[in-house]
Amino acid sequence: MIIALLVVLSQVLENSEKYGSKAATSLLIGVALGIAFERGRFCIFCIFRDSINERKNYGLISIFTALAVGAVGYTIIFGIFLPEPGKDELPPSAHIGPVSFALVLGGLAFGIGMALAGACISGQFFRLTQGYLRAIPGLIGVIIGFILSFNSWNFIYRNLIEGAPKLWLPHYIGYAGSLVVTLGLIGFAIYFLIKRSNPAEREVHGNGEIEWSQIRNSLIKKRWNPFVTGTIVGLVGIAAYLRIEPLGTTRQINSIAQSIGTKYELYPQLIGLEGLSGCIGAAVETITNNGWLIIGFFTAALAASISGNRFKPQIPTLKGTGSSIVGGILLGWGSFTSLGCTIGNLLSGSQAFAISGWTFFLFSFIGAWLGIKLKLDKIE
Repeated sequence: MIIALLVVLSQVLENSEKYGSKAATSLLIGVALGIAFERGRFCIFCIFRDSINERKNYGLISIFTALAVGAVGYTIIFGIFLPEPGKDELPPSAHIGPVSFALVLGGLAFGIGMALAGACISGQFFRLTQGYLRAIPGLIGVIIGFILSFNSWNFIYRNLIEGAPKLWLPHYIGYAGSLVVTLGLIGFAIYFLIKRSNPAEREVHGNGEIEWSQIRNSLIKKRWNPFVTGTIVGLVGIAAYLRIEPLGTTRQINSIAQSIGTKYELYPQLIGLEGLSGCIGAAVETITNNGWLIIGFFTAALAASISGNRFKPQIPTLKGTGSSIVGGILLGWGSFTSLGCTIGNLLSGSQAFAISGWTFFLFSFIGAWLGIKLKLDKIE
């Protein structure tokens, strides 16, 4: 019923003079993403944590599958819009950011923030649909973190980002070479993760059987196969880039933070944002395309959670609330400083062959590893 209402809403948006087809498409892309995230348990921090603590690597395999599928799709799209990857051009609107020490700092802060808050920014929305009420103070912390990042941005931009190179792999080895290298590395990573995974998990995911007699249980209650989840997320990312913009979940929150900060004069005029791609943008008073994506994502994930009996409210403690706020602040600061989060940077950036995407992937994982080893994720 909820999904049907979202489809109807998309038709209303399609016929609206104020929003139009892009808003409608964004909403439907969010619906697909929300279902895939909830059914595949595509929580980036949970995936990192399970791999680090228990050698449960099939979540990571779903991430790499999404990157592989997305890389193929992006290659085709790039070939259409930018047939020759010359050194003076970058594909339009792709998440290809400067590679600098600011990206390293942002990734580390983001990873530690995930451990404290229990999820990345998109994960806050996803886990909230399952009753993780700590996500509410976590999202409040994200807005605070954005405002703090606005105040540190000018210094960081002048000293760390301005003049930093935007490294795009096709500039050096072309589209074919970039795809071969990317798929080769991903293939090796998946092989390594399968070999290193917990034997019990390998048995669960490795038999490849389809329970036709229990198809409803398989679709609604059982966790989807990581290759299926990754493929869906990758395809949704391709559709988003082709139709609207690269996937990301922070542009609307960034706009809200800018609006609050501007109203109360909480930060100075920001410099250097022109020409930078990523989940940034000027504050607007209406819901952006990214906002409609988030609405579709959250509502569809909630519907999937309720239908699978996974919505179980968890009342946060005072200590857990404080941890989520601090973690959210680090998520917001790290996201803006890095020009993206785990969706906009890690997924969309890496799929686009941006070295910035892989850099963020590495250092956000290291940050999460540090947070887990320091038991920051155990604060409840």
